[in-house]
Amino acid sequence: MDDEDARGEGEAHGQALAEDLRQTIGELVRAVRAVDTMPPGEAAVLGFLDRGGPLTTADLAQRRHVTHQSAAKSVKELVSGGLVRTEPHPGDGRKLLLHITDAGRARLDRERAQRTGALEAALHDEFDAEERRRLRDGVALLSRLTARLTGGT
Repeated sequence: MDDEDARGEGEAHGQALAEDLRQTIGELVRAVRAVDTMPPGEAAVLGFLDRGGPLTTADLAQRRHVTHQSAAKSVKELVSGGLVRTEPHPGDGRKLLLHITDAGRARLDRERAQRTGALEAALHDEFDAEERRRLRDGVALLSRLTARLTGGT
């Protein structure tokens, strides 16, 4: 096998790995989210506000890759539920800054705990100690891959 054939075979394996990884991670995320008790858009908004601090609805729409209207609908539900509060934007009086409330953080913590608990139970039931160690090693690789794709360090 010459170098060109080996390179072509390596590229095919790389594409297959990338597709398998994309599909499997997507299925894993959907399976873990199945235990959520709140709509995914609302949980995402709470997560962004928890991690990123106060944001505008436009900021949230951009980060979630959804329309402004979709983000506004989630924000409206969260504000009416007392999970998010608004205040005037200090630099632009036409905008509102959104803040996660203590109740919102508690609700997000419960959602995250449910996801973690479901995942932990499945890990314990499905894998032995050595397999769990191998998965732990794989998490570091997935973190590096995520950083590469998102431009992080």
